[in-house]
Amino acid sequence: MVRKALLIGINYTGTNHALRGCHQDVRNMIEFLEYHGFHQDDMVVLMDQEGTDPHGSSWPTGQNIQRAIQWLIHTPNASLFMHYSGHGGNIPDPDGTGTNATICPVDFEQHGQIDSDTLHQTLVTPLPPSSQIHAIFDCCHSGSVLELSHVYRLDESGHVLLLDNIKTGLRLASSAAGLLQGGFTREKVRDAQELLGGAKSFFSSFSRLGSGNADGLDEEANSDYPEEARQAILYSGCRDDQTSADASIAGAATGAMSWAFLKVMREFDGQQSYVDILRNTRELLVQNYSQVPQLSCAGEIDLDSSFQL
Repeated sequence: MVRKALLIGINYTGTNHALRGCHQDVRNMIEFLEYHGFHQDDMVVLMDQEGTDPHGSSWPTGQNIQRAIQWLIHTPNASLFMHYSGHGGNIPDPDGTGTNATICPVDFEQHGQIDSDTLHQTLVTPLPPSSQIHAIFDCCHSGSVLELSHVYRLDESGHVLLLDNIKTGLRLASSAAGLLQGGFTREKVRDAQELLGGAKSFFSSFSRLGSGNADGLDEEANSDYPEEARQAILYSGCRDDQTSADASIAGAATGAMSWAFLKVMREFDGQQSYVDILRNTRELLVQNYSQVPQLSCAGEIDLDSSFQL
């Protein structure tokens, strides 16, 4: 099987948005990937480090990131890996019903951020069915940065919670429809608008994936999305409403999520299930940080199956 990786670390050097540990995150991740059989010839690394040409293809501009994603994704029978360490943000959703998570290229102030709609369309939708991608996004507001339909989170007791975005949207829409039955009072209309706003926010990310019509509230039509067959798996550093922290480990700056993930993988020599990684990463982070890591997938997976690159 072909192995390819895209690694992005942005310290925003010399700007008011400077971070310290993103370059080190990439270096650590390269070491991890080499241990698991990836070769540097099959890695694209984008960093704004000193000595790199800011006009060259390795500078992490929005355009270069998009080109690198194209290089990564259009490969059949491949094990793909993507790691992003840098700033994340939120921008208003184009349909006006919420916000989209974003990542911030080095030139985001001049040319804008890359939002979750775009990341899904370029990273998940074109994924060949014979390939799989594992992604680590160590940035703020990263819970839904790839807009994957199934989100797994641990509660305070360590139990796994499945936050199924599609089903949640359907429930919200059904509640709104129920409110409107029996009369159109001003209060009912207002409540229904609020509920439907939430439903459309969920649906906006997924309506393009199938033939279902979010406004029509057709549950059967919206329950079968072709993306669910794709093998896309994301570990994100925090929920959408949280920030991801920098850490200082043994005097070296690093992203807290990247550090925790790699520490867990080293300690268990990679012999863990998907839920074990989520649980052990969370246990490391909760000691010093408030951020809650999440696991997201394009469809339901066996959480007890072994993590394999």
